[in-house]
Amino acid sequence: MSLDKNEISDWFKSLQDDICQSLEIADGSAKFQTDNWNREEGGGGRSRIIQNGSVIEKGGVNFSAVYGELPENIKKALKVDGNQFFATGVSIVIHPINPFVPIIHMNVRYFEIINPDDENRGAKKTCWFGGGIDLTPHYVFENDAQFFHKSLKNACDKFDATYYQEFKKWADDYFYINHRNETRGIGGIFFDRLTENEKFSIENRFEFVKEVGLTFAPVYTKYMDLHKNDSFSDENKQWQMLRRGRYVEFNLVYDKGTKFGLDTNGRIESILMSLPPLASWLYDFKPKSDSKEQHTLNLLKKDITWVS
Repeated sequence: MSLDKNEISDWFKSLQDDICQSLEIADGSAKFQTDNWNREEGGGGRSRIIQNGSVIEKGGVNFSAVYGELPENIKKALKVDGNQFFATGVSIVIHPINPFVPIIHMNVRYFEIINPDDENRGAKKTCWFGGGIDLTPHYVFENDAQFFHKSLKNACDKFDATYYQEFKKWADDYFYINHRNETRGIGGIFFDRLTENEKFSIENRFEFVKEVGLTFAPVYTKYMDLHKNDSFSDENKQWQMLRRGRYVEFNLVYDKGTKFGLDTNGRIESILMSLPPLASWLYDFKPKSDSKEQHTLNLLKKDITWVS
Protein backbone atom coordinates (compact mmCIF):
# COMPACT_ATOMS: atom_id res chain seq x y z
CA MET A 1 0.00 0.00 0.00
CA SER A 2 1.23 3.50 -0.82
CA LEU A 3 -0.17 6.77 0.44
CA ASP A 4 -1.54 9.13 -2.17
CA LYS A 5 -0.40 12.75 -1.91
CA ASN A 6 -3.94 13.96 -2.49
CA GLU A 7 -5.18 11.89 0.44
CA ILE A 8 -2.55 13.52 2.65
CA SER A 9 -3.37 16.98 1.34
CA ASP A 10 -7.11 16.47 1.93
CA TRP A 11 -6.49 15.43 5.54
CA PHE A 12 -4.41 18.55 6.15
CA LYS A 13 -7.27 20.64 4.76
CA SER A 14 -9.68 19.03 7.22
CA LEU A 15 -7.23 19.64 10.06
CA GLN A 16 -7.14 23.33 9.14
CA ASP A 17 -10.97 23.43 9.22
CA ASP A 18 -11.19 21.75 12.62
CA ILE A 19 -8.51 23.89 14.28
CA CYS A 20 -10.00 27.14 12.97
CA GLN A 21 -13.41 26.17 14.33
CA SER A 22 -11.95 25.31 17.75
CA LEU A 23 -10.02 28.59 17.96
CA GLU A 24 -13.05 30.66 16.97
CA ILE A 25 -15.13 29.04 19.69
CA ALA A 26 -12.40 29.56 22.30
CA ASP A 27 -11.87 33.19 21.29
CA GLY A 28 -15.57 33.96 21.37
CA SER A 29 -15.66 36.95 19.02
CA ALA A 30 -13.19 36.94 16.12
CA LYS A 31 -13.61 34.94 12.93
CA PHE A 32 -11.00 33.72 10.48
CA GLN A 33 -10.60 35.50 7.17
CA THR A 34 -9.92 33.04 4.34
CA ASP A 35 -7.57 33.99 1.56
CA ASN A 36 -7.28 31.45 -1.25
CA TRP A 37 -4.15 31.82 -3.36
CA ASN A 38 -2.41 30.21 -6.30
CA ARG A 39 1.30 29.79 -6.88
CA GLU A 40 2.34 30.59 -10.44
CA GLU A 41 4.84 27.74 -10.55
CA GLY A 42 2.28 25.20 -9.31
CA GLY A 43 -0.22 24.65 -6.51
CA GLY A 44 -1.59 27.05 -3.95
CA GLY A 45 -3.21 27.20 -0.57
CA ARG A 46 -5.67 28.68 1.91
CA SER A 47 -4.39 31.29 4.35
CA ARG A 48 -6.69 31.83 7.29
CA ILE A 49 -5.99 34.80 9.53
CA ILE A 50 -7.71 35.82 12.76
CA GLN A 51 -7.16 39.27 14.25
CA ASN A 52 -8.33 41.54 17.06
CA GLY A 53 -10.30 38.90 18.92
CA SER A 54 -11.16 38.63 22.59
CA VAL A 55 -8.16 36.38 23.26
CA ILE A 56 -6.19 36.23 20.01
CA GLU A 57 -4.52 39.42 18.81
CA LYS A 58 -3.25 37.85 15.60
CA GLY A 59 -3.05 34.28 14.40
CA GLY A 60 -2.79 32.24 11.28
CA VAL A 61 -3.74 28.69 10.34
CA ASN A 62 -2.37 28.12 6.85
CA PHE A 63 -2.75 25.21 4.45
CA SER A 64 -0.68 24.79 1.31
CA ALA A 65 -0.07 22.22 -1.39
CA VAL A 66 2.60 23.33 -3.84
CA TYR A 67 4.66 21.62 -6.50
CA GLY A 68 7.09 22.30 -9.30
CA GLU A 69 10.76 22.52 -10.10
CA LEU A 70 13.02 22.01 -7.10
CA PRO A 71 15.41 24.99 -6.79
CA GLU A 72 19.10 24.11 -6.87
CA ASN A 73 19.81 25.63 -3.44
CA ILE A 74 17.02 23.55 -1.88
CA LYS A 75 18.25 20.45 -3.70
CA LYS A 76 21.72 20.96 -2.25
CA ALA A 77 20.41 21.68 1.22
CA LEU A 78 18.29 18.51 1.19
CA LYS A 79 21.01 16.48 -0.53
CA VAL A 80 18.59 14.95 -3.05
CA ASP A 81 18.76 14.27 -6.78
CA GLY A 82 15.14 14.68 -7.91
CA ASN A 83 14.13 17.76 -9.83
CA GLN A 84 10.39 17.94 -9.06
CA PHE A 85 8.82 18.40 -5.64
CA PHE A 86 5.42 18.31 -3.96
CA ALA A 87 4.89 19.76 -0.49
CA THR A 88 1.74 20.05 1.57
CA GLY A 89 0.99 20.85 5.17
CA VAL A 90 -0.54 23.07 7.81
CA SER A 91 1.36 25.80 9.65
CA ILE A 92 0.03 27.66 12.69
CA VAL A 93 1.19 30.57 14.85
CA ILE A 94 -1.02 32.28 17.43
CA HIS A 95 -0.15 35.54 19.22
CA PRO A 96 -2.52 36.25 22.14
CA ILE A 97 -3.49 39.59 23.69
CA ASN A 98 -2.93 38.61 27.32
CA PRO A 99 0.78 38.18 28.17
CA PHE A 100 -0.09 35.21 30.38
CA VAL A 101 -1.47 33.26 27.42
CA PRO A 102 1.46 31.69 25.52
CA ILE A 103 2.40 31.93 21.87
CA ILE A 104 2.07 28.58 20.11
CA HIS A 105 3.39 27.21 16.84
CA MET A 106 2.67 23.99 15.01
CA ASN A 107 3.64 22.68 11.61
CA VAL A 108 2.82 19.31 10.09
CA ARG A 109 3.94 18.60 6.57
CA TYR A 110 4.60 16.06 3.83
CA PHE A 111 7.37 16.40 1.25
CA GLU A 112 7.89 14.39 -1.91
CA ILE A 113 10.67 14.49 -4.48
CA ILE A 114 10.26 13.01 -7.91
CA ASN A 115 12.54 12.54 -10.86
CA PRO A 116 10.15 12.12 -13.82
CA ASP A 117 12.56 9.84 -15.68
CA ASP A 118 12.89 7.52 -12.68
CA GLU A 119 9.14 7.62 -12.08
CA ASN A 120 8.47 6.47 -15.63
CA ARG A 121 10.74 3.50 -14.97
CA GLY A 122 8.77 2.62 -11.86
CA ALA A 123 11.37 3.87 -9.40
CA LYS A 124 10.24 4.57 -5.85
CA LYS A 125 9.67 8.23 -5.03
CA THR A 126 11.45 9.89 -2.12
CA CYS A 127 9.01 11.12 0.50
CA TRP A 128 8.85 11.97 4.18
CA PHE A 129 6.87 13.67 6.92
CA GLY A 130 8.04 16.44 9.20
CA GLY A 131 6.70 18.88 11.71
CA GLY A 132 6.53 19.81 15.32
CA ILE A 133 4.72 21.79 17.95
CA ASP A 134 6.29 24.15 20.46
CA LEU A 135 5.12 26.61 23.10
CA THR A 136 6.56 30.07 23.75
CA PRO A 137 5.19 31.49 26.99
CA HIS A 138 5.89 35.13 27.75
CA TYR A 139 5.87 33.93 31.36
CA VAL A 140 6.72 30.31 32.11
CA PHE A 141 4.42 28.53 34.57
CA GLU A 142 5.75 25.10 35.49
CA ASN A 143 2.30 23.49 35.67
CA ASP A 144 1.45 24.72 32.18
CA ALA A 145 4.79 23.51 30.83
CA GLN A 146 4.33 20.08 32.38
CA PHE A 147 0.82 19.75 30.92
CA PHE A 148 2.10 20.69 27.47
CA HIS A 149 4.96 18.20 27.50
CA LYS A 150 2.81 15.47 29.02
CA SER A 151 0.28 15.91 26.21
CA LEU A 152 3.02 15.60 23.61
CA LYS A 153 4.54 12.60 25.33
CA ASN A 154 1.15 10.87 25.34
CA ALA A 155 0.84 11.47 21.60
CA CYS A 156 4.35 10.15 20.96
CA ASP A 157 4.00 7.10 23.21
CA LYS A 158 1.11 5.79 21.12
CA PHE A 159 3.61 5.11 18.35
CA ASP A 160 7.04 4.55 19.87
CA ALA A 161 8.53 4.81 23.35
CA THR A 162 11.61 6.61 22.00
CA TYR A 163 9.77 9.33 20.06
CA TYR A 164 9.22 11.87 22.84
CA GLN A 165 12.77 12.08 24.15
CA GLU A 166 14.25 12.04 20.66
CA PHE A 167 11.89 14.68 19.28
CA LYS A 168 12.05 16.82 22.43
CA LYS A 169 15.82 17.06 22.12
CA TRP A 170 15.41 17.90 18.45
CA ALA A 171 13.05 20.74 19.41
CA ASP A 172 15.40 22.03 22.11
CA ASP A 173 18.22 22.18 19.57
CA TYR A 174 16.11 23.57 16.72
CA PHE A 175 14.13 26.26 18.56
CA TYR A 176 17.26 27.86 19.92
CA ILE A 177 18.35 31.46 19.45
CA ASN A 178 22.10 31.05 19.24
CA HIS A 179 22.95 34.72 19.34
CA ARG A 180 20.92 35.08 22.58
CA ASN A 181 22.00 31.78 24.13
CA GLU A 182 18.39 30.95 24.98
CA THR A 183 15.60 28.75 23.71
CA ARG A 184 12.66 30.39 21.97
CA GLY A 185 10.31 28.98 24.58
CA ILE A 186 9.83 25.75 26.51
CA GLY A 187 10.25 23.62 23.41
CA GLY A 188 8.01 20.74 22.51
CA ILE A 189 8.72 18.21 19.78
CA PHE A 190 10.30 18.59 16.37
CA PHE A 191 10.96 15.97 13.70
CA ASP A 192 11.87 15.81 10.05
CA ARG A 193 12.47 13.29 7.30
CA LEU A 194 10.33 10.58 8.87
CA THR A 195 10.54 8.05 6.08
CA GLU A 196 9.51 4.46 5.66
CA ASN A 197 11.98 1.98 7.14
CA GLU A 198 12.12 -1.55 8.55
CA LYS A 199 10.32 -0.47 11.71
CA PHE A 200 7.79 2.08 10.45
CA SER A 201 5.68 2.14 7.32
CA ILE A 202 4.92 5.48 5.66
CA GLU A 203 1.29 4.94 6.70
CA ASN A 204 2.39 4.66 10.34
CA ARG A 205 4.36 7.89 10.00
CA PHE A 206 1.24 9.60 8.67
CA GLU A 207 -0.84 8.35 11.60
CA PHE A 208 1.72 9.83 13.99
CA VAL A 209 1.60 13.19 12.21
CA LYS A 210 -2.19 13.08 12.46
CA GLU A 211 -1.95 12.51 16.22
CA VAL A 212 0.34 15.51 16.59
CA GLY A 213 -2.05 17.65 14.55
CA LEU A 214 -5.04 16.60 16.64
CA THR A 215 -3.18 17.47 19.86
CA PHE A 216 -3.06 21.17 19.01
CA ALA A 217 -6.61 22.40 19.59
CA PRO A 218 -7.41 20.82 22.99
CA VAL A 219 -4.03 21.87 24.40
CA TYR A 220 -4.04 25.47 23.23
CA THR A 221 -7.70 26.22 23.92
CA LYS A 222 -7.04 25.05 27.49
CA TYR A 223 -4.43 27.79 27.88
CA MET A 224 -6.75 30.33 26.28
CA ASP A 225 -9.50 29.52 28.77
CA LEU A 226 -7.13 29.32 31.73
CA HIS A 227 -5.37 32.66 31.30
CA LYS A 228 -7.55 34.91 29.13
CA ASN A 229 -8.95 36.78 32.15
CA ASP A 230 -5.68 37.09 34.08
CA SER A 231 -5.02 40.70 35.06
CA PHE A 232 -1.79 42.23 33.74
CA SER A 233 0.17 45.47 34.01
CA ASP A 234 1.93 47.77 31.56
CA GLU A 235 5.16 46.14 32.70
CA ASN A 236 3.78 42.72 31.74
CA LYS A 237 2.84 44.04 28.29
CA GLN A 238 6.31 45.53 27.82
CA TRP A 239 7.82 42.12 28.59
CA GLN A 240 5.41 40.49 26.14
CA MET A 241 6.61 42.84 23.39
CA LEU A 242 10.24 41.96 24.17
CA ARG A 243 9.52 38.22 24.05
CA ARG A 244 7.73 38.74 20.73
CA GLY A 245 10.90 40.42 19.51
CA ARG A 246 12.81 37.24 20.28
CA TYR A 247 10.19 35.30 18.34
CA VAL A 248 10.70 37.55 15.31
CA GLU A 249 14.48 37.10 15.52
CA PHE A 250 14.21 33.33 15.43
CA ASN A 251 11.72 33.21 12.56
CA LEU A 252 13.69 35.58 10.34
CA VAL A 253 17.17 34.31 11.14
CA TYR A 254 16.85 30.56 11.75
CA ASP A 255 13.48 29.13 10.72
CA LYS A 256 13.83 26.66 7.86
CA GLY A 257 10.17 26.92 6.85
CA THR A 258 10.51 30.65 6.33
CA LYS A 259 13.63 30.14 4.24
CA PHE A 260 11.99 27.37 2.17
CA GLY A 261 8.97 29.55 1.46
CA LEU A 262 11.12 32.46 0.32
CA ASP A 263 13.42 30.26 -1.77
CA THR A 264 10.50 28.64 -3.60
CA ASN A 265 8.77 31.95 -4.35
CA GLY A 266 6.01 31.30 -1.84
CA ARG A 267 3.29 33.78 -0.97
CA ILE A 268 4.98 36.36 1.24
CA GLU A 269 1.87 37.26 3.30
CA SER A 270 1.40 33.60 4.20
CA ILE A 271 5.09 33.06 4.96
CA LEU A 272 5.31 36.04 7.31
CA MET A 273 1.96 35.51 9.01
CA SER A 274 4.01 34.09 11.91
CA LEU A 275 5.14 37.59 12.89
CA PRO A 276 3.24 39.39 15.66
CA PRO A 277 1.40 42.67 15.01
CA LEU A 278 3.63 44.48 17.51
CA ALA A 279 7.02 43.71 19.05
CA SER A 280 9.85 45.68 20.61
CA TRP A 281 13.59 45.68 21.20
CA LEU A 282 14.84 47.67 24.18
CA TYR A 283 18.56 48.23 24.32
CA ASP A 284 20.31 45.91 26.81
CA PHE A 285 17.17 45.21 28.84
CA LYS A 286 17.82 43.24 32.01
CA PRO A 287 14.98 42.13 34.30
CA LYS A 288 15.21 42.40 38.06
CA SER A 289 16.93 39.40 39.61
CA ASP A 290 13.91 38.30 41.69
CA SER A 291 11.24 39.04 39.07
CA LYS A 292 8.84 36.82 37.12
CA GLU A 293 10.67 37.91 33.99
CA GLN A 294 14.00 36.65 35.28
CA HIS A 295 12.33 33.41 36.40
CA THR A 296 11.18 32.90 32.82
CA LEU A 297 14.65 33.56 31.43
CA ASN A 298 16.06 31.00 33.85
CA LEU A 299 13.79 28.38 32.27
CA LEU A 300 14.63 29.16 28.64
CA LYS A 301 17.28 26.46 28.56
CA LYS A 302 17.82 23.22 26.71
CA ASP A 303 17.32 19.80 28.26
CA ILE A 304 14.88 20.72 31.03
CA THR A 305 12.98 17.62 32.14
CA TRP A 306 9.32 18.61 32.21
CA VAL A 307 7.94 15.07 32.35
CA SER A 308 9.65 11.77 33.08
